[in-house]
Amino acid sequence: MFKQFSLRSRIFISMILLVLIASVLIAGITVYQYHEQNRDYHDNRLERKEDQIKQSIHYTLKETTYPQTTPYLELIFQTEIYEIADVQNVNFNIYDLEGGLIKSSRPKFESDSISNCLDAEVLNNLAQSAKNRYVEENSAAGDKYQASYTYITDHKFKPIGILNLPYFEDNTFNDKELKEFLMRLGGVYFLMLLLAIALAYFISKYITRSLQTISDMLGKTDLTRRNEKIFVAEPGEEIGKLVASYNSMIDELQQSAAKLARSEREQAWREMAKQVAHEIKNPLTPMRLSVQSFERKFDVNDPDIDKKVAEYSDTLIQQIDTMSSIASAFSNFAEMPAQQNETLNVVKIVRLALDIFNEDYIHFISDEEEIIGKLDRTQLIRVVTNLVKNAIQAVPEVEAPRILVSVASEEGFIKISVADNGFGIADEFADKIFEPKFTTKSSGMGLGLGMVKNIVETYKGSIDFTSQFGKGTVFTVRFPKEPGLHTK
Repeated sequence: MFKQFSLRSRIFISMILLVLIASVLIAGITVYQYHEQNRDYHDNRLERKEDQIKQSIHYTLKETTYPQTTPYLELIFQTEIYEIADVQNVNFNIYDLEGGLIKSSRPKFESDSISNCLDAEVLNNLAQSAKNRYVEENSAAGDKYQASYTYITDHKFKPIGILNLPYFEDNTFNDKELKEFLMRLGGVYFLMLLLAIALAYFISKYITRSLQTISDMLGKTDLTRRNEKIFVAEPGEEIGKLVASYNSMIDELQQSAAKLARSEREQAWREMAKQVAHEIKNPLTPMRLSVQSFERKFDVNDPDIDKKVAEYSDTLIQQIDTMSSIASAFSNFAEMPAQQNETLNVVKIVRLALDIFNEDYIHFISDEEEIIGKLDRTQLIRVVTNLVKNAIQAVPEVEAPRILVSVASEEGFIKISVADNGFGIADEFADKIFEPKFTTKSSGMGLGLGMVKNIVETYKGSIDFTSQFGKGTVFTVRFPKEPGLHTK
């Protein structure tokens, strides 16, 4: 999903995520470091308290007159245990080597909370410890506490008892300090996030500005016109290479477009020349045969010589007319006179264009008597006459031929339709019907519809058709009423 965003959005989001992830990691490391320091603090404090109490116990053992043995520990510390606890400000317990409670510095009303016998696990861990010391971690009433166990030795370092020092971790002050620190840190992170958002916005905009310029120019690239090169002030290395590649591509594209246009023009004229040559050769063959036949059979003394000369002349004139029509069609297609836009009543001009046809099955309708448009009179007549001629040629074998020409207004356009009930256009010919040299007729060059399409598109209009094979065809032309309008 991240790949679907634009480059600018990805840069912006990445920078914000980077700041957020860094903030979370720093906060996590801060909390972790606090807990580690807090743990070290309590461990060191417990060791210090333990050392201070052991020093006091060793001093008491050194000064006592009782034997330094386990049975006498209760007597030795009968009152001294309270003095030591008061001086060190901490309570502790003394157990014998079997784990039985000998003496505790706690008040008697708290004695119920003191274990009278140590667990075997504690004794085993203490005995197996290399430092003769074991620390038990536990919790009570939601508070953590530690309990250290170490041996009490006589002057010969022989164990005679077990010192138990309970230590409750009071983190109230430290937790409050941590909370306040995190709040301050959160405020700083919030300001950093705002700065990061602003910085990310401007950096992403700066980085993608040149890319946006290139993207806009690429979107405007058109093979049909001359494309402008890109000029970016002080581009980076990567952007500079991209701009240089684009400008080089534009140069190559311009050269290729010129070569392609020249090649297409040459190919079009070659194809047209082939078609014209082919059409001209068709009448030349019968003309040659007629001349040869007349040459062999010519006899000035033949009584029917005048009749034969007339027949021979008719044959030649007919073939010459055919070649003349071919030349006219080619000339009309190749020479498109400049537009002379006039303000015309299109209904009137179309009606006049139909007057040259004598077929009584051609009908004209229009719901309006006047539809004004700016068009070239000659080219409009040429469009109408070519479409009607095309329709006439489509209905020679129809029992009741009918051609309907209509003119109407349609949302800023002038619509001219020519419908016939002829044999229609087969689907395989639909895509080729406007090609200049295409025709389905046995005679003619197929230039009429190509010429009509050129005229219509010159006016930014459109021409299309609908046809059902065996039922008929409707050609529809749309001209903008005002020059420069485009079709939908």
